[in-house]
Amino acid sequence: MVNRIRPIALITALGFSSGLPLALSGFTLRLWLARAHLPLAAIGFTANLGIAYSLKFLWAPALDQILAPPPFRRLGRRRGWLLLIQLVLAAAIGGLALTRPAHALAATLVLGALVAFLSASQDIMIDTWRIEFFPQRLQGAATAGYVWGYRAAMLISGSGVIALSTVIGWHEAILLMVPLQLLGAVATLLCAEPEPPPDHGRISVAVRFRQAVIAPLAEFFSRRGAAIILSFVVLFYLGEALAGVMLAPYYTYLGFNRAMIAIATGPAALVAVLAGTALGGVAVAKLGVGRALLCAGVFQTAALILYPLLGLYPHAPHILFATSVVESFAQGISDAAFITYLSGLCTKDYTATQYALLSSVAALALRTVGGISGVLANAMGWIPFYEFTVLSALPSMAVMIFILRRYPPEPRAA
Repeated sequence: MVNRIRPIALITALGFSSGLPLALSGFTLRLWLARAHLPLAAIGFTANLGIAYSLKFLWAPALDQILAPPPFRRLGRRRGWLLLIQLVLAAAIGGLALTRPAHALAATLVLGALVAFLSASQDIMIDTWRIEFFPQRLQGAATAGYVWGYRAAMLISGSGVIALSTVIGWHEAILLMVPLQLLGAVATLLCAEPEPPPDHGRISVAVRFRQAVIAPLAEFFSRRGAAIILSFVVLFYLGEALAGVMLAPYYTYLGFNRAMIAIATGPAALVAVLAGTALGGVAVAKLGVGRALLCAGVFQTAALILYPLLGLYPHAPHILFATSVVESFAQGISDAAFITYLSGLCTKDYTATQYALLSSVAALALRTVGGISGVLANAMGWIPFYEFTVLSALPSMAVMIFILRRYPPEPRAA
């Protein structure tokens, strides 16, 4: 039992390391810009800073095949790169904390983009370690632990930083995230390195490229329904992407101050998302990945309806609180089911490249279409905009039903 608990604790700690920079280059950054009175279009386009999350499959093969530089390579193929990335990421967060968006917006955006790039690179190695280290029977538990960790971190770098900023200022609050980010490096040092693949000796660059890039993608696209499955992965978070990017200025427009926002997105929202993640893990185990994913998608779409309803009750903290809690619960359920579904689509020979491709595509809506959410909200008005986000979630539901009927997920061997 102890042998099982320790790896789950470590993947939870790595999930924490994964989630911490996500809010710093996302919701927290957008609220910082909103409080600096920058226009909606500029705030919306910050979603494009995280394009690295959607392009990480381009450099995942290098991390998959090439050893980290010395002395990090002594830790192994996975942990060597992971530790190096984590140290540079902590430094980038420190740099972001020292910028002043109201006076030098470009510097803030460049550092925000760097944090997102390093965060995406860290995610490649954490996901690879998780999928390679845990047997299939423990993937649900590992996914739940990972989501618990990154959601807890998002609470700290989100509502925690926002609350602290009212007391000590934005710069100092963000700077406090640097030592917390370094906790991931400690977890990496405590992890065991997954079993390396067989050594086939020295190979040419061309052969290495075929093995690292062409073979993983060719294997995936050779499957029945690969294109429609990929389209579903793109669409799954579309409604959530459009809605989420504009939440910081939306809350500000409705008259909620930073303290109210911190409370609404704080501990209660964390408890809700953890409960949702746990329920999602149980649903995967009891119902199977397909049925759990369908239930999660329905609930996630229904939760989006709360955002236009919130617009009818400005200056009502209890409505904001209820909206945040329910939406967080829905996110937890959908994350657990969706991440397990993506993990099951990967073959062990090409874990890093295939999972990076799938998770990159999953973030594509947020990092591209999400960038124009500020333009849409400004043109449509807040309540019509959030009604539109509900409608934008419906295509993914239709594609999901088709996929689950024609190409149901297959259980992987333990």
